[in-house]
Amino acid sequence: MCTVIVRFEAGAETPVVLAGVRDEFASRPWLPPAAHWPHLPGLTGGRDLTAGGTWLAVDAGARRVAALLNGRGVMAAEPVRRSRGDLPLRAAAAGELPEGDLSCYDPFHLLVADPGGVRLWNWDGERVTDDKLPEGVHVVVNSGWEAGDDDPKVAYFRPRFAAAPAPSAADTGDGSWARWRELASGAGLPPSDPRALVVRRALDDGRVWGTSSVTLVGLGEDAVRYDFCGRPGDPEAWYGVLRRPS
Repeated sequence: MCTVIVRFEAGAETPVVLAGVRDEFASRPWLPPAAHWPHLPGLTGGRDLTAGGTWLAVDAGARRVAALLNGRGVMAAEPVRRSRGDLPLRAAAAGELPEGDLSCYDPFHLLVADPGGVRLWNWDGERVTDDKLPEGVHVVVNSGWEAGDDDPKVAYFRPRFAAAPAPSAADTGDGSWARWRELASGAGLPPSDPRALVVRRALDDGRVWGTSSVTLVGLGEDAVRYDFCGRPGDPEAWYGVLRRPS
């Protein structure tokens, strides 16, 4: 289960702060964030080597981030199915849900944020909905935008992210980001805990599934910050991908 936590406060120095936790099979190859797509030179993100797309992309010039989570519903027909990994790329570049027939995609949740607001599109294989998220801290999981406490992970982490000091995209150090980094790294919960944000499971077929990376993004009126950790749980694995004024 992937997770996106997003904080939106209109008019703040850093209106958007996002934490993205990617869960995937350990055997699925990927590359860490970089400008991997020559036809989209403004975008930075991790690259999925199986299908060529991404789970999260940042357009630093536009001060925009797009993140994708798998959804639930009716799967696309095999003859027309295409990877959902192109959706964050197209959305980060355009700021909108990509135009066209969505029936070639399996269900998804696509979040797009910039300093002006946060939107969430949900495709269940039959219809699409569009939500504009209000100010505050929100959690999106594979079941969608969770506003209640039925999910133990959401119930545990949302109030903690909401209580954390607001990070600054203009911060070139780690001071204002310390609490968000701690929480996004799992807050010390073991992977087997039902509330865990960072997970790891050995499946009956021998495969390993779990958290492969964690991302933090801050979008300010005149700054962008993008931090990444490809070894969740290792505090030394964090590094800055983008830290710049726009």
